[in-house]
This record gives sequence, C-alpha cells and structure tokens, in this order.
Amino acid sequence: MPEEKTISPTAVLDFEKPIVELETKINELKSLAAEQKVNFSDEIKVLEEKCEKLKKEIYGNLTAWQKVLLARHPRRPYTLDYIHLLFTDFLELHGDRHFADDQALVGGMAFFENEPIVVIGHQKGRTVQENMERNFGMPHPEGYRKALRLMKLAEKFSRPIISFIDTPGAYPGIGAEERGQAEAIAENLKVMSQLSVPIIVIVIGEGGSGGALAISIGDRILMLENTIYSVISPEGCAAILFRDANKASEAAEVLKLTANDLYKLGIIDEIIPEPLGGAHRDYVTTAESIRKVLKKHLCELRKMPKKQLLDLRYEKFRKIGAFVEKSRKSTNKKSTVDAKE
Repeated sequence: MPEEKTISPTAVLDFEKPIVELETKINELKSLAAEQKVNFSDEIKVLEEKCEKLKKEIYGNLTAWQKVLLARHPRRPYTLDYIHLLFTDFLELHGDRHFADDQALVGGMAFFENEPIVVIGHQKGRTVQENMERNFGMPHPEGYRKALRLMKLAEKFSRPIISFIDTPGAYPGIGAEERGQAEAIAENLKVMSQLSVPIIVIVIGEGGSGGALAISIGDRILMLENTIYSVISPEGCAAILFRDANKASEAAEVLKLTANDLYKLGIIDEIIPEPLGGAHRDYVTTAESIRKVLKKHLCELRKMPKKQLLDLRYEKFRKIGAFVEKSRKSTNKKSTVDAKE
C-alpha cells in the first residue's frame, strides 16, 4: 500500500499557499492543545471553517493553467499508486521482447473486483533518481511495444484493459527516433482500434500528445477532475504560436485541455471527481471514485457483443473533430440577399 502523503513546502503551488498556511496553523494549535492540555476547540473550529471556505473559493475557480499545474503536481498519485489501491494480485510484466524494458510504462495482470484484467500506464518518479530511471514518464518505443504485447495478451485471454494516462509525451530523443518511435505509436493506434476486449482509459495527470494517445484508444475515455489532455503542452504551443514559452498560461486557455472543456466537446465520456484540493491530498478517496466509475463502465462494456464493441469504438473516434464548413460563396450570397431586403 502507498504511504500516506503530506504536502511538503517545496511541493506547494502558489495558489495553494494560503490554504497550506491555514492548515499549518490548525495543526500547530492542535499540537499545542495536546501538549498543554488546553481546550482550543472553538478557535480550531473557526480556522477549519475558514480553511474549508477558502478551499472552495480557490479550487472552485481554477484557471486552465492552474489545472495544468495540479495535473503535474509532484505529490499527485501515479499509476502504481492506483494499481495498489484498486487492484489485487498485480503481477508486473517486463520488456517488449525486442529491445529492453522501459520503466516509463508499467503494466501487467491483476484482478479488479475479482475479475481478471490487464492494466497498463505511464509511471513517473518521486525522486530525481527514480525520475531518471523512469525518464519522467516519457516512454521510448520499447515502452509502447511492451504495452502492445500486454494488450495482445489481454485479447488472447479475454481480459478487459485498463489504461492510465500520465505523460508529458513520448520521448523525443535520437535513440527513440532511431528505434521507431512514430512507428511504435502508430502500430498501437491500429491494434487498439481492433482489439475485441473492453478498453477503459483514465487520464490521471498529464495526457500529452501522441505519447498519451498511444495507449488511449478506448471504448471509454475518462478524466480525473484536475487533469489535462492535449495534442501539445501549453509551453510548446506558446513557443510555436506566440514565439514565447512564457505565454503558456494563455495557450492553456486556448487549447481547451481541461476535463470540463473536453467533456463539452465530446472527446471524453465522463469526469471523475477529485477530493477538494486535488487527488494529491487524498489518494484513497480518489481511488474509490475511480473504482465506482470503473465498475459501472466495465459492467456496461462486458455485456456488449464483440462486433458491437468494435463498431461503437470506430464510431466514437470518427465523430471526434466533426465540424461544419461554410463556403465563402454561400456566405457572400446570403449577405447580398440581406442587403436587398
């Protein structure tokens, strides 16, 4: 089981500071009351009410950029945290049987509510050393080929696939390109679209570009409340469009990368609520919210015949990006008619 997480001063975002300061005062007052055997219950209650109100004000009005920062929070639960909280008898499988084992992407066999499943997901590190080993959650081609191997095993043994998304993107290094990064991602997209088992995708942090898409072709795409899913990072978008990476906050608004934006656009199927303050404040409650949603969608998908499952998956992705285009000629014609009237 993962250890209980506390928010260290170095992991506090700017907009969280007033909340953390109040929480620190409350904890100090509680410690003082216990040490000196003095009743500070009234004072503590007032501070707790003030803190709760402040949380609702701040977290209820987050900008797109603030949600980007929350999605990247260093104390946010990662794939392995959710695996330990949600699944039993997890057996991690390693390697792509071609080149190496990529630790930026983990996966294996497990049980969810006594049902056998296959789980895969991006994995970041907590420490500098672990982040170096896991390449900050950015997989190489062998990571995607490992995921593909596991997904084919899932189909062979008729196991649903649960995929956790949390990556800035696929690793863009020379070695990755030499070993076929683009081909590995493309192959995953092709195979996932044809797998005859239910696939549920959950964005638990960052969903960045093709690195995320490579394991997110699913029958259901879900996002935690404070996560992002985008074709490019806000910094990358700002550098290209505005010639200034410092305008990332402006780019975040334009990209429509938050869970609310994507739900309105029909890209995702459901938003999973997080505890007030974000998933990094309460791992267990967040995991239980995921458990509830997973049970519901797995139950629905399990009942579908394979042909219907594949047809609906095809239709789902064909609908994404649909738009209506009006020609300039028809627009000018309408304007001329309006002028005559």
